[in-house]
Amino acid sequence: MGSRITVVGIGADGWSSVPATGRERILAADVLLGGERHLAMLPPTDAVRERWPSPLLSGLDDLLARHSGTVVALASGDPLVSGIGSTLIRRLGGDAVEVIPAVSSVALARARMGWSAEECDTVTLVGRDIDTLRRYLTRGRRMIVLTSNSSSLAEIARLLVEEGFPDARVTVLGDLGGEESRIDGTAADLVDITAPQLSLLCIDCAGAEGLSTIPGLPDDCFENDGQLSKRPIRAAAVCALGPRPGELLWDVGAGAGSVGIEWARTDPRCRTIAVERDSARADTIVTNAARLGVPSLTVVRGGAPEALSGLPAPDAIFVGGGGSRDGVLETCWQSLRPGGRLVVHAVTLETEAVLVQWWKECGGELSRLSVEQASSIGRFTGWQSLRPVVQWSVTKGDR
Repeated sequence: MGSRITVVGIGADGWSSVPATGRERILAADVLLGGERHLAMLPPTDAVRERWPSPLLSGLDDLLARHSGTVVALASGDPLVSGIGSTLIRRLGGDAVEVIPAVSSVALARARMGWSAEECDTVTLVGRDIDTLRRYLTRGRRMIVLTSNSSSLAEIARLLVEEGFPDARVTVLGDLGGEESRIDGTAADLVDITAPQLSLLCIDCAGAEGLSTIPGLPDDCFENDGQLSKRPIRAAAVCALGPRPGELLWDVGAGAGSVGIEWARTDPRCRTIAVERDSARADTIVTNAARLGVPSLTVVRGGAPEALSGLPAPDAIFVGGGGSRDGVLETCWQSLRPGGRLVVHAVTLETEAVLVQWWKECGGELSRLSVEQASSIGRFTGWQSLRPVVQWSVTKGDR
C-alpha cells in the first residue's frame, strides 16, 4: 500500500450523502476498499474494488499490503465513530490516514430525538461485550447505543429489565439517512424486538437509581469469599491511586477485584489488569467485572511477582495482597513509569514492617486507616471496629 490512505464516510442514502471532497477522492482512486453494501453505492470507476476481510483485524494487514497507488476506504457516516477510520489510525498512525466524514448516525439520531450532544452519552457496543452498558445505567441518563447488528437489540432490552429499568423509554432507529424506520416502547415492551440490520438505540433511563461511578460501591455489589477491601478502605485506595482517563492499573493480589473494578468504572477509558493466583477468586473477578459494567478488565491467573512479567507497563499499581512476598514490591516499583503511583495495603504486622522500610527509603505517605461502624449490642447500639489497614501511597519520583 502507498504511504497514505483516505477513509470516506457514506450515509445510508448512498452516493448523494458523500461530501464533495470525498467524491473527488473516490473517483480518482486506484483501489476502493469497503463492505459489499458501500461498494455497491458507488458509480462505475476504473478502480480495483475489494471487500473487507472477515474477520477484519486478522486479515487487514495482508489486505493493505497487497495494494499500492491511491487507496480509498469506505465507511458508514463518520469513520471515527466506532468505524474503520479508528482501526486504520491505530494500525497505521494518524499521519498515514486522511478521514473525510459524512454525517454520523449518532448526529442523525440526536436530530431525530431532539437531544443535544451535551445531554446524552454515546455508548458503543461495536466489538464490545454487551455488559459494558451496565456501567452507564443511572436514572435520568440519556444514551445513544451503537451495536454491531440488530440481533443484540432484544438482548439490550432484557439487560435493562434485569438492571431495574423496565420502564426506560427506548427508541430503535433503523437505516438513518435512508428509508428510515422507528420503533418506540419501554424496555419491557422490546425484549423480543426484531429491527433492521442498521439500527441503533436511544435510551432514556427510568426506574432504578443505578450505581455511582465514584469509588465506594456498597460491599454487597461484589461477590466474594471474604477477601474484599471494605467500602471505606477501597474508596481510600482508589482515591490515592488517582485514576486518569486512559491509564492502566495493575491490581496485584486482587481478591474479588473490587479496587481494579472501581478504578475501571471511573472512566470508560481506564483499564485494569487484575493479578490473582487463586483460581476461584480469579473467576469471581470476571463475574464481578461483567456485572458492574467493565467486562474488558483483564484477569491474569498467577502469583506475583512471576505473573507480572511481560505485562504492559502500568500507570498505577495497587497491591492488596502479598506485599511482603519476596520480589513483589521490587518488581512493582521497577515497572512503574516516572510519575506513576503505587498504593499498598497491609493488614499484618509482617507486611506493615515491610511498608515502613519502603516508606523510609522512597518517601510518600504512610497512613493507618481505622474505621468503626455502628452495630447492635443486644438491645442497644455500639461501635464495631473494622480491622485497621496500613496504607502506603507514593508517586515514583517523590524522592
